Amino acid sequence: MSVSIKTPEELDKMRVAGKLASQVLEMIEPHVQTGISTGELDRICHEYIVNELDAVPAPLNYNGFPKSICTSVNEVVCHGIPNDRKVLKSGDIVNIDITVIKDGYHGDTSKMFLIGKTAPHAERLVKVTQECLYRGIETVKPGATLGDIGHVIQQHAEKNYYSVVREYCGHGIGAIFHEEPQVLHYGRKGAGMTLEKGMTFTIEPMLNAGRRHVKLNKKDGWTVTTRDGRLSAQWEHTLAVTESGCEVLTARSYESF
Repeated sequence: MSVSIKTPEELDKMRVAGKLASQVLEMIEPHVQTGISTGELDRICHEYIVNELDAVPAPLNYNGFPKSICTSVNEVVCHGIPNDRKVLKSGDIVNIDITVIKDGYHGDTSKMFLIGKTAPHAERLVKVTQECLYRGIETVKPGATLGDIGHVIQQHAEKNYYSVVREYCGHGIGAIFHEEPQVLHYGRKGAGMTLEKGMTFTIEPMLNAGRRHVKLNKKDGWTVTTRDGRLSAQWEHTLAVTESGCEVLTARSYESF
């Protein structure tokens, strides 16, 4: 497995791309309300990325994906395709996944939004999934392993009676959208590749309220849902391994790491 170690110049470009991706999530937040369609959210983000940020929405036409962002509502685990028929309603939870390309480098991030009055069990799933992401980030430093990240996420998820999706995972990122290594959200301490300074990758745990099993919509080839129809949540950041820990390249203005 060949993993690219980024140069200081490449990391500078990734900081810019990561910052822009975080700005898109902050921009769209006021629009994520009851009554808006996911298609409209996609249009707003697309116009902002292209016209305001002078950047490229990475998902658009990536392996045939038809939109500029992913919107995954309720039982949709990941890769939900925005459309004008899917209108958000009170009680929904939705993940908005943003990836931008700026000067040839990618920034990839997602967050969960609660729509209107949501049930306590849905809010808890969203909260614990975010905690899993943060615990995974806290694990990252030179000398740690990919298994350490997966282990701490799996432990926290299962302690809270949630299951971890295994078919989809975090990934290396840079000039290429998805590169090595694969970052699993389950695993054993000490297992897998050892982290070193200059590695860049995403951590993006997907937790299900029910069983971990998922299914792919064969009609559109993208939308992944829980097999039992229960809720799923996901949070994502792009980060770089530093000398003593990591730098979260897609941190939003109100997050401190």
